[in-house]
Amino acid sequence: MSVVPLLLFILVSSLPAFLVFLWFRLGRRRIPGSFPLWLLVGAGSLFLALFLQVAVLELGILPATGSRTGFFLETFVRIAFTEELSRFLVLAPLCLFFRRKGRPEMPGAEAGRAAGLVAGLGFGILESVNYGAGSPLGLFARLFGSIPLHAACGSRVGEVAFTLGEKPGSAVLRFLSAVAVHGTYNILAGTPGNLALIGSILIPLLALATSVQAIAAGRK
Repeated sequence: MSVVPLLLFILVSSLPAFLVFLWFRLGRRRIPGSFPLWLLVGAGSLFLALFLQVAVLELGILPATGSRTGFFLETFVRIAFTEELSRFLVLAPLCLFFRRKGRPEMPGAEAGRAAGLVAGLGFGILESVNYGAGSPLGLFARLFGSIPLHAACGSRVGEVAFTLGEKPGSAVLRFLSAVAVHGTYNILAGTPGNLALIGSILIPLLALATSVQAIAAGRK
């Protein structure tokens, strides 16, 4: 793929991140100041996710994907769980750092939700460039599917990273909800048919809307 189409692909994939940046800026919150940091941290978590996925595959701890059980575990464990875990592992130390410095960028769990949302966008952008470059149809699917999905799930995992020490029970449930949303999307995205296609678009957008609403509610 030549340089110009690749740059265009990156710019289009970055459109959701630009819109989120404007949303934070218009809200006059401090998150835009470290927006590039969270974006890069999220993008970097993709490499950790790939490592974990290869490790699970090499260790052979999951059954063959030919069976229904194998397909379910492949979708929800090797893909969805490892990607959400990678986000948590990179977000948790930074959330802890900001809290210990006594200057969280937003009050309460809102900081984790916002940071995770941006980190998810970074993950989605890099994944789109890595897997979908050169396909206009693939770009469209990721712009309305996987990128909003990673942002929504990232927001949930960011909240987990910020509140795990205070509310471990609810934090674990929140993490599992991110894995469930992610895995369900993966199944629908890989299933032929119009209903599955509609579901693979609605689920990420509705999940993202819920995350945005939670961040906005925290501002009040």
